[in-house]
Amino acid sequence: MRLVLLADVKALGKRGDVVDVADGYARNYLLPRKLAGEADKGAMAKLDAQAKARERREAQELAEAQALASRLEAAKISVKAKAGGNGKLFGAVTNADVAAAIARDLSVEIDKHKIELPSQIKALGSYPVEIKLHRHLVAKTTVQVQSS
Repeated sequence: MRLVLLADVKALGKRGDVVDVADGYARNYLLPRKLAGEADKGAMAKLDAQAKARERREAQELAEAQALASRLEAAKISVKAKAGGNGKLFGAVTNADVAAAIARDLSVEIDKHKIELPSQIKALGSYPVEIKLHRHLVAKTTVQVQSS
């Protein structure tokens, strides 16, 4: 029997997959538990419409991420931190500090978990930073650490 999965089923497939299963498995397990529905023309048309909507949504998210990436790469982000006379910081600059500086300078909220620092920043200077904006897009920018 040909079915469309309505939920993830272990060892069978993910939600939205079209699968062929034994009639007994479909009648006795999948259909009563509402894990699957019959793969008729209406279900297939609905599945195609959902896939097209998902593609449009992903394309729009990617376009927005590319616009944000160009803004981030062009911007000069500065973080102020307390430093000693030799240029070493009292503590370190974290990805949360960088996220706060981006929010302050560009009025854009970025999750601190998406910001990757190459190593701990413990001295004054400029450092490269990578920001994951989308599954396929990473923005690279420079953060200037200044004494406060």
